[in-house]
Amino acid sequence: MHGSHGDLDLSIENVAKIEGHTNLDIVVRGGQVMDVKLKISENKRFYTQAIRGKPFASMPQLVSRICGTCSIAHLTCCIEAVENALHFDPSPQTTLLRRLALAGLMIRDHALHLYFFSLPDVLGIDSVLELADSNPALVKTAFEVKAAGNALSTLVSGRAIHGTIQMVGGFANVPTREQSAAVLAKLKAVRPAVLDLIKVYAEWPETFLSESNYVALVTQNYDFLEGEIMDSRGVCVPEKHFWNHLNRVIIPYSNATGFQFEGQPYKVGALARMNLNRGKLHRDTRASASDSLKLFPSKNVFHNNLAQAIEVLHCLDSAVEILESTDFRKEPVPRLAPRAGEGIGVIEAPRGILYYLLELDKAGNVVWGNLVIPSAQNQINMERDIGDFLPKLLGQPKEEIAYALEKLIRAYDPCMSCATHFLKVNWL
Repeated sequence: MHGSHGDLDLSIENVAKIEGHTNLDIVVRGGQVMDVKLKISENKRFYTQAIRGKPFASMPQLVSRICGTCSIAHLTCCIEAVENALHFDPSPQTTLLRRLALAGLMIRDHALHLYFFSLPDVLGIDSVLELADSNPALVKTAFEVKAAGNALSTLVSGRAIHGTIQMVGGFANVPTREQSAAVLAKLKAVRPAVLDLIKVYAEWPETFLSESNYVALVTQNYDFLEGEIMDSRGVCVPEKHFWNHLNRVIIPYSNATGFQFEGQPYKVGALARMNLNRGKLHRDTRASASDSLKLFPSKNVFHNNLAQAIEVLHCLDSAVEILESTDFRKEPVPRLAPRAGEGIGVIEAPRGILYYLLELDKAGNVVWGNLVIPSAQNQINMERDIGDFLPKLLGQPKEEIAYALEKLIRAYDPCMSCATHFLKVNWL
């Protein structure tokens, strides 16, 4: 214990791996956790205000700037919302290309988290950079897996970040056979490394069981794009009704709004998807990762890492099948007539459900919008898990407590576009 009679006060400043800046304050008295505050202190950026009055055609590129890491997710979700508002159904080829774009996003995004931010926890080191001398092959592999995702994103969207080809109504260009062949080679080359990565996280003994309600988009083929929202209790919600089941929670000490589903905290992300969707994984993924898949459904927060690793394999296998079996043909992007109406977009971003509601006026300009971000949805549940995890750590040295909390936060993978530093802990 720390202090008199198990008293402990600690503050972790600038928690890594979430967009912007976050602090964590904890108070323990007499061995009891009295207070946990996860303070998202990033300055508000007022995107819901900035989009008002903007024409629908320019909206996707605007909102993709919300997050460089997840730009393709925001781009795709916004396009879906706009097209629904305009009563437009994309072509089957456009839908297929959007699935490929999201697969590329998942590969590169999960690889960044798993190799560069989480793997050091598994190996007991501070940074993957420590491997540059001791295990340069692993560092090279990490960059190759991420590069394969970048190549797929660039092939389909024009760029790995803030893609320029994907737009409302379709794609300005489509991959040629030669371009697809070059990316196929990269995807196939990294598959053995991803199998090794899955094994690493399946064997990692780190465990914290959380009684969370898992919420995810349940799709036909685990494609992150379309389906119905379900939770681990069996509640099923059509995409268009998702907002009606959410409670927006103002957290006085946080600049990010929290959310409850059906009045309770909930968890979104890879672990939620794997718990609810694992039977829909690509057949090759199910065969190669069969032993690891036996661990699901799982309540272990740290299995979010394993779920991400399996998703990387699924995205590789799915993308290879699509690219090998499809001859893409250039389709004219239709000029959509503006009209007044509301449109909803719901997809799975790397960290969970991303929701867009946009209202357009008769000129096709945005009247207002509502954006629900995955990390905001996880905020209340993550804070609760920290409070439940902390009693198991009391009695350990302060540094070990802080490190254990860091690992738990990293397992949630809130967002990593600002994760260019490690935690600085100030003990009070």
